[in-house]
Amino acid sequence: MNSIQENYERWLSSPLVSEEDKKILRAMSKEEIDDAFYQDVEFGTGGMRGVLGPGKNRINSFTIAKATVGFGLFLLKKYPNAKERGVVISHDNRYHSRDFTLEAAKILNRMGIRCYIFDTLRPTPELSYAVRYTKAVGGIMITASHNPKQYNGYKVYDDFGCQLVPEEILPYLSILASLPDELSVKVPESETIAETTILGKEVDDSYVAKVEGIQIHPELEKKGFKVVYSPQHGASYESAMRVFKDLGYEIYPVVAQCVHDPAFGATLSPNPETAESFVESIKLAKEIGANLCVMTDPDGDRCGLAYLSSKGAYERFTGNQSAALLMDYIFTERKKMGVLSSSGVMYDTIVTSDLGRKIAQSFGVANESFLTGFKYIGNRIDYYEKLGKGPHFEFGYEESYGCLIAPFVRDKDGVQAILLYTEMALYYHLKGIPLDVAYENLEKKYGYHETMTDNVYFEGPSGAKEMANIMNELHQNAPKEILGNKIAYVEDYKKRLRTDMRTGASTALTLEEAEVVRLIFEDTSWIAIRPSGTEPKCKFYIEVFQKDKEGIKEKARAMLDTLKKELGVKA
Repeated sequence: MNSIQENYERWLSSPLVSEEDKKILRAMSKEEIDDAFYQDVEFGTGGMRGVLGPGKNRINSFTIAKATVGFGLFLLKKYPNAKERGVVISHDNRYHSRDFTLEAAKILNRMGIRCYIFDTLRPTPELSYAVRYTKAVGGIMITASHNPKQYNGYKVYDDFGCQLVPEEILPYLSILASLPDELSVKVPESETIAETTILGKEVDDSYVAKVEGIQIHPELEKKGFKVVYSPQHGASYESAMRVFKDLGYEIYPVVAQCVHDPAFGATLSPNPETAESFVESIKLAKEIGANLCVMTDPDGDRCGLAYLSSKGAYERFTGNQSAALLMDYIFTERKKMGVLSSSGVMYDTIVTSDLGRKIAQSFGVANESFLTGFKYIGNRIDYYEKLGKGPHFEFGYEESYGCLIAPFVRDKDGVQAILLYTEMALYYHLKGIPLDVAYENLEKKYGYHETMTDNVYFEGPSGAKEMANIMNELHQNAPKEILGNKIAYVEDYKKRLRTDMRTGASTALTLEEAEVVRLIFEDTSWIAIRPSGTEPKCKFYIEVFQKDKEGIKEKARAMLDTLKKELGVKA
């Protein structure tokens, strides 16, 4: 295994590396060299994602080519008819996204695999849909989702339009590991070169029709209900605007953020989880007196919303809050109409709020929780579909602003989400109920659930080591209490054990092995800690549960800060 310096010099001496990239390499600091060459860019919970630039731990034409050769070999081995059925490839607005798309298609064509691409960018959910529409054997999405502009990435999908779960991706990763380094890998040439087909308007039309079909109350009076929309410079603009206009909504786009700009020049952040991403939307909302702001992230799978509250100000929901409110609306209205399944199921993850599970239970809807990553939800839908029996999908979501209302897509779908969020907000508006009041009514019924997420960054090889040390400490010496709040259970997903801290007894966890520790308190509050699968950071999640809201925010903040301090986390 080459050292960091050897890998660095390998790139500097290679005739394949451009002089422009060699200039960048020579200008790197020691820390930048270490980060660019200490590992291969990895596949995580959201595929392969990293900073653009030269290096083996970067997203560039060489790492994209290696990933594509590996994916092609994986598909050829798994599907006897892979060459004929082909692969769908799409991309967002980021730097080099179109270049990487065309390069991936060219490589697969040389391997004899036909490809389908769009004429320009399309959102992640439409890529998932297009795989299903064309009956392709797989899909590739070139995107870094909501990450900053210096990132790009590569996500792979199966023949049902779902991202590969670990058991399915392992053979692919094994093939990748067997290939030469990123500068030496060769494309296995097929005797017959395949073609790339540009997908026509019919795919867009079919996807949009499916999205429009998820409405519950299309008859609601929309006149005077003003909605601000931003795609954050990304790929959902055309399809989302088409849906809103088709359905008669009074929509006001944030024009400067509707340009497909890879520099994200008109936004402070492309991430709907942040307050900075809503600055321009709320500014426009105040100018026109809008009732609601909705937003999709650059690749269109996540969404966020800000609403005119009972206080007369624009406020934001967390992903847990907005999804809980939406779920309650959907289930309530489906039950009234007699279309809520008696064998319904709601899917979420182990780091989403307990509030959603309580809502589902109250409607007689079952729940299954998975590890972080929407691929597990999509895979479970596929599982029951192939089985031909099982629970009926009613809703799926994760706390990071992603949900799915109808499973014609097998990934989270920001266009579906903003349509139903808008319908829900309109429904409550016509009843004279601001969304904060609607949410307060939920909390009065189910109890108060305060959730927070902290991201602590650990850059480079030293950061990776520090993050590993933190997780090892949790695996070996999990705390017994935090600020006097006693921990009842420790769920260690690496050990796949749930331990009762009061008796010492352990039971097996059924989910896959993962680098996650979850601390569950006696009052059912909890904290979860896991390294991110897409960025060099550790994520800390907390949910504090109380029957009243007195001091709940302060308690959550104090408990999270205390745990981080005990673990030696500096930030």
